[in-house]
Amino acid sequence: MGDILVRGGRLVTGQGILEADVLARDGVVVAIGRGLRAEAAVLDAEGMLVLPGAVDEHVHSREPGMTHKEDFSTMTRAAAAGGVTTVADMPNTSPPIDSPERLLEKGRDVGGRAYVDYALFAALTDSNARRLEDLRRAGAIGLKAYMGPTTGGLGRPSDWSVLLALRFSASSGMPVFFHAESGELIEGFSSELRKAGRSDPAAHSESRPPISEEVEVARIVRLAEHAGGRAHIAHVSSAGSLEIIRASGGAVGAEACPHHLAFTVEDYDRLGLLIKVNPPVRTREHREALWRGIRSGVITTLGSDHAPHAPEEKSGDVWSASSGIPGVQTILPFALDAALRGLIDLEDVPRLLSENPAKVLGIYPRKGSLAPGSNADLVVVDPRGSWRVREEDLFYKHPEVSPYIGMEFRGRIVYTVLRGEVVFREGEVQGRPSGRWVTRGDVR
Repeated sequence: MGDILVRGGRLVTGQGILEADVLARDGVVVAIGRGLRAEAAVLDAEGMLVLPGAVDEHVHSREPGMTHKEDFSTMTRAAAAGGVTTVADMPNTSPPIDSPERLLEKGRDVGGRAYVDYALFAALTDSNARRLEDLRRAGAIGLKAYMGPTTGGLGRPSDWSVLLALRFSASSGMPVFFHAESGELIEGFSSELRKAGRSDPAAHSESRPPISEEVEVARIVRLAEHAGGRAHIAHVSSAGSLEIIRASGGAVGAEACPHHLAFTVEDYDRLGLLIKVNPPVRTREHREALWRGIRSGVITTLGSDHAPHAPEEKSGDVWSASSGIPGVQTILPFALDAALRGLIDLEDVPRLLSENPAKVLGIYPRKGSLAPGSNADLVVVDPRGSWRVREEDLFYKHPEVSPYIGMEFRGRIVYTVLRGEVVFREGEVQGRPSGRWVTRGDVR
């Protein structure tokens, strides 16, 4: 952990923008103000923006069992390069992270290879719904419920298991994230399309239409209204889902992903199966509804749903090609670009990507904040620069499968700082892996 003075920048938080220096000692912010002086390494941020490090609440490192797609080292290097200082890893691996023993094993195994701090989700299943306190004590940051088919083949938990999880969430504060899609509807729509001979990429979106998401969102809302707890709908993709969430009056939270904000079904002609993802990209009308949901506050967080695959898995037949898009390195640049283009306010960036995710995960203000006492996790951005995404600049195991290659984002990440140490500087990841396992507090 380092002593560092970030001097001369414009500090951007969810509450506003101010000219201020940031001083950290032993990896913790100790002072914020103008004209600070100290015996410390100095980062010159003159003319630049200083934001709290992003907390990506939704990534898939593919460990254990699928490291031909990605691993913890490549994923967290990409995170550091993208200004993400904490990642929350999902449990649909092989084997799935569905027991305290597997959670502890994974936490120990990946620790020496993490370039940023990390948290771990546990899968909610019918077999562990009565062991949730054990999972919490083992260090689970939250529970993930897969209500429809997904990578890893985890089965859908019953409504009773979901209710037990939400009751536990209400008493413990542990969030329950939901992949909200109906397997039964997807199976029926897919069967119809296959019988009709459809094999084009757009058939994927038609096999998982908005109704397949909306019926599960409605179910989750009703269960959350009954049981309480912190239900959070991951990767919301449809206008109808947003209306259901809006009408719930805060019973559930909502996450949006950059790929649903960037791409539509019209992009299949250009990008093909690179943008095959679950839930699928949709029409422009749904994309615009998501942007309105961000501006109105119905969508409270952004997560990348970083879901990488090997190139051969993203080609071939639409029905057999893998679903998922890598995005942990581009989520913050995407959001900064949106703010610098006027699609959202600049203060929305730390609110959506740092503060609110950290609050949902129960690690705020230790993470997601730049205030005295918080970890000195921050990003320095030159708003006058830009970044055109190139394959050679992406740190993923398989950068060629990114659909963002060729896109240009306003704003350029100059430094990423993790607990007072520079881990990314001017295009290069710095030092050795120093990431730590982040838990909710009184665990492990």
